[in-house]
Formats: sequence, structure tokens, C-alpha cells
Amino acid sequence: MSDTQLNPEIAGRFIVFEGGDGAGKSTQASLLADALRAAGHTVLHTREPGGTQIGEKLRSLVLDHGQGTVDARTEALMYAAARAAHVEQVIRPALAAGSMVVCDRYVDSSLAYQGIGRALGEDAVRSINDFATGGLVPDLTVLLDVAPADGRSRRTTGADGAPVAEDRLESEPDEFHSRIRDAFVRFAAREPARYLVLDAASDVPSLTAAIWAAVLGLPDGKEA
Repeated sequence: MSDTQLNPEIAGRFIVFEGGDGAGKSTQASLLADALRAAGHTVLHTREPGGTQIGEKLRSLVLDHGQGTVDARTEALMYAAARAAHVEQVIRPALAAGSMVVCDRYVDSSLAYQGIGRALGEDAVRSINDFATGGLVPDLTVLLDVAPADGRSRRTTGADGAPVAEDRLESEPDEFHSRIRDAFVRFAAREPARYLVLDAASDVPSLTAAIWAAVLGLPDGKEA
């Protein structure tokens, strides 16, 4: 395998982007999906919560303002329900068909946001998500590490400089987002073989190149 050529045997892989709000996950996930398609792969580019009709409805309920009170336990279960449909209806079939799956957020976000940020406990949130996913784990998790203040600045300013409204979770105080950041860093330290940790403050081309190099290094021969 060359430094730029993706091995055709690397198919049916599950690649997830994680990190705080405003880290640039959506940008890098889109760029990776485009690069994989250009390399000749079938790609499913998706997001959480979402990816299915019911998942998109749950996304609105859990993230939009004005939906009434959403307590922490309900929030965690809504994310898990959306994820169960996503995995069963979309992700597993795509992997089985040999597609590369690129997903913006997955289980680690629930562990960080609800388990640590909402103080429900990592073990409790992991348990409901293990049930929701049937134990499906990403082959590669790209963590874009962003400082809470930087993330807020990025997500509240549009490309044209106009202000952008934050969703229900984004609008939580920086102390909440600091707990999220610390949780992600701890998760990555526990599973260094699965994680690629990058400084979200780096320029877009540098991040893209580092992510592509990690994808090139995925092992061959995994069954979908």
C-alpha cells in the first residue's frame, strides 16, 4: 500500500468522529467521506442522533429548544433509542455490504455527555448503549480535541460572520463542556489503538492529512 493509495481490502470499516461541539467534526467527516468515494469506495456518511426517520425526529426532540423539560435519564434513553435504530437499520447493513461508514458521533458521545456531563455514570450509560448497539465498536475513532471557549466561538459564528444560535446541549455552560472534553481525553487514553487524537485548532488540511493517514493504516481482513 502506498502513502496515498487506500488498500481495496480495507472495506466495511466503521469510522467515527468525536469531540466537543464546535470541534470541526462535520467538516472532517465530509472531507473523509469525499476522499473515500474518490478512492473508489462505497461510503455511508451519517450522523447521530439521526440517520433514520425516527432518529431525526428524536434528534429534534433532544436538541431543539422548546420541547419541554428533558431530564438527564430521558435524554440518555432518547439518544440510545435513536442509536439502536441507526445501527440496526443503517450501519450494520452498510458494513455487511462492504461500505465504509463515516459517522459524526456515536456511543462515546453519550458516555461523555450523559455519563459524565449529566453525571449519570459512565457504566450506566454504557450498559444501555451496549444493548442499543449490540456491542458494535468503531474501527477508528477520530477525536478532535477543542477547548470549550474555542468551540463556543466557532459554533456561534457562521461562515459569513453572522451569529448562530446554539442548540440545547451546545448552550450549556463552559464548565459542562470542560467535563465533556476531559471525558473524551480519558476515553482515548484507555483505548489508544482505537483513537486518533488531534488538536482541533490545527488547520483543516493538516487535520485531513492526519486522518487520511490513519485510515490508510487500518488493518486488512476484518469481516463485516
